[in-house]
Amino acid sequence: MSLGLNHAIFLFFAGVIAGTLNSLAGGGSFVSFPALLFIGMPPVEANATNTVAVWPGLAASTFTYLKRLDVPARLLVPLVVTSVVGGLAGALLLIKTPQHTFFHLVPWLLLGGTLLFAFGNRFRALAGRSAFADTTQPISVPVISLPVMAAVCVLQLVVGVYGGYFGGGIGFVMMGMMAAVGMRDIHSMNALRMLLAAAINLVAVITFIVVGAVYWPQCLVMMAGAMAGGWSGAHYAQKADPKKLRLVVIAMGLIMSTYFFVTVYVLGK
Repeated sequence: MSLGLNHAIFLFFAGVIAGTLNSLAGGGSFVSFPALLFIGMPPVEANATNTVAVWPGLAASTFTYLKRLDVPARLLVPLVVTSVVGGLAGALLLIKTPQHTFFHLVPWLLLGGTLLFAFGNRFRALAGRSAFADTTQPISVPVISLPVMAAVCVLQLVVGVYGGYFGGGIGFVMMGMMAAVGMRDIHSMNALRMLLAAAINLVAVITFIVVGAVYWPQCLVMMAGAMAGGWSGAHYAQKADPKKLRLVVIAMGLIMSTYFFVTVYVLGK
């Protein structure tokens, strides 16, 4: 599909908003993915294009967090491996999903991602409030038994599949899982979350590029906007009110979910 000036401007600013949100509070895809649908891009290609467009910003954020990563190899390696396998499975599943089927899944995926984003802190609390009692202490990961490690890997595999397929809200699930296995250092947990999310999305990005599911003109314009938004968001991160930003993201997610529920199930488009 061709890229006119109006669409280019629209996608650039959608990318700016998404990049800013991702750097400050997360949830940028609740803006960038619907923006691609609004210009008439097929749903599967829109999801693939969005994943590629926002990945450089995610990778840059991950790189800045790596110095905080303090996770033993016995936990890190299995989680990275299952993330990659799950991300690949999810990306392939997306490619195999018919356009009509995926379009009917869009409102449910947006709503599910929004709810995970909205109630993620409660999910972490269920995993154990004591794990967040003191974020100044060094990481504490007890010796994990084989059955527990297997359960953690299965959960991360499911997270990886969902991440490769759509991905909204996966960070909160991963944070809850880390709390459940005894991690205490919130900065190291964020670093691990960013690394696993980057791994999931990297294999999805490669898959989407290889199968030709990316609309490159639209992707590059949105990528430029997302990188600009990510830079500006990081610059003003210390001044932003995270609670207000979360409310903005949740509101946008609910608005987009409602719009696509009406479009798909009421108007029948």
